[in-house]
Amino acid sequence: MLFQRLQLAWSWRPRSLSARLARVGLWLVIIYCLVALLTGPLIHFGFLSNPNVGLDNPIYAQPSWSHLCGTDRLGRDVCSRTLAGAGVALQVVLSALLVALIIGVPLGMLSGYLGGYVDRLLVLLMDTLYTLPVLLLSVVLAFLLGKGLPNAAAALCVVYVPQYFRVVRNQTASVKAELFVDAAKSLGAGPLWIMRHYLLRNVITSVPVVLTLNAADAVLVLGGLGFLGLGLPDNIPEWGADLQQALTALPTGIWWTALYPGLAMFVLVLGLSFLGEGIDAWVSGSESKI
Repeated sequence: MLFQRLQLAWSWRPRSLSARLARVGLWLVIIYCLVALLTGPLIHFGFLSNPNVGLDNPIYAQPSWSHLCGTDRLGRDVCSRTLAGAGVALQVVLSALLVALIIGVPLGMLSGYLGGYVDRLLVLLMDTLYTLPVLLLSVVLAFLLGKGLPNAAAALCVVYVPQYFRVVRNQTASVKAELFVDAAKSLGAGPLWIMRHYLLRNVITSVPVVLTLNAADAVLVLGGLGFLGLGLPDNIPEWGADLQQALTALPTGIWWTALYPGLAMFVLVLGLSFLGEGIDAWVSGSESKI
């Protein structure tokens, strides 16, 4: 039975453009997740070079069989650093968005359901954060917190909490006027019971769309922080930091140190954007048939 289901899923051909893009995006995200999971063991068992060790290698070596993507200014293998950067990016971005989801969704439900002064105070706070540019707010927080994986995740987390709050709060304010909520109140159900058993399943539908689109944006913001030298420590492979170091050699014709990290970041953002647009079309039921 399981084999028949897998075969049916593999043979399924999407008919709409958004479904095709979502399938492409899903496969790209899966590939990046597999790369993130396998890079560590491959480095440990010697199949890939250590991304932080390069003293024994020539600097700025062109791509060859020894170094498929060449080496950088310190002799480090560009291929190993690019593959290891995928795991770092996914780890930071998923951690930040998960914490933002845990904070933003309950606050949005609480604000939309209770209303009154609680709603006004939370809306004022979240609108203040939302009006600030994403990259500027991330740069300020990263500068205050310093370099590190938890600090980078925290800097990104604060940026995306208002987006989940606004989406969930608006849907909660409209759903709480439904008849089944009034019926639950008449039966003596409390606010927490109603929000957990009746509102959550109705307001959470748009969160996956926001989550995937925010993930694509967070990858770019993390790369921007690394490019400015405010992201992760120097001993952790990160695409933005590698791109910043590659700028000095790019005018001299050394292209491989900038191409592969930039291409890896671009493809991941593209895959997450495709997946988010496909989920959005599926949730809204407005797919464009071709």
